[in-house]
Order: sequence, then structure tokens, then C-alpha cells
Amino acid sequence: MPSIIQDTVFKEPTGGILALTHLAGALLLIGQYGYHAIIANSAPGNFGLFLAAGFGLSGIAESISEHQRRAAGVLRLAAIIVLISLLAAIAFVPEFLSLS
Repeated sequence: MPSIIQDTVFKEPTGGILALTHLAGALLLIGQYGYHAIIANSAPGNFGLFLAAGFGLSGIAESISEHQRRAAGVLRLAAIIVLISLLAAIAFVPEFLSLS
């Protein structure tokens, strides 16, 4: 495994404000999706769900204990895969993410 991937993805979780920021972003996106689905009675697009899943996985990866580097790396890779699949959906199936 190249050292840049090991240094970037499988580093120790930083915790603190970065984890809080990612988790707060995920909660805000889920709250926005819930508002549009329940209160506004409209069909929100799936764009926010993809972003919330990516932010949530990244926030969980940063908030676990420092000794679980492998688990943090797996969660970071899962977040990257979710966000790359969002980009692929934007490119190839944009009607899946539409707001109507």
C-alpha cells in the first residue's frame, strides 16, 4: 500500500472540532430532508441523503478512539465511496437526484 494512502486514510482519528463539524453537518442535512418530507409535504431529492451519509461516516471515523486506526480508515473509505457514488449519480443518472 502506498504510504500516501496509509498516511491520509489510515491515520489516527483527530476527534474534537472536526468530528463535531462533520456530525453536525450530517444532522443538519437529515433535518433538512425531514423538514421537506414531513412539514413541507414535498418530495426532496436524494442529494442531501448522500451528503449526510458521507458526512456522518466521516464524523464517526474522526470520533472513534485513537487506537482504532483501521476502523477509522474503513469508515473514511466508506465515506469516500459514498461521495464518489454521488458524483457518479450526478454524471450518469441525474434524475435520481432531482427534486421533483
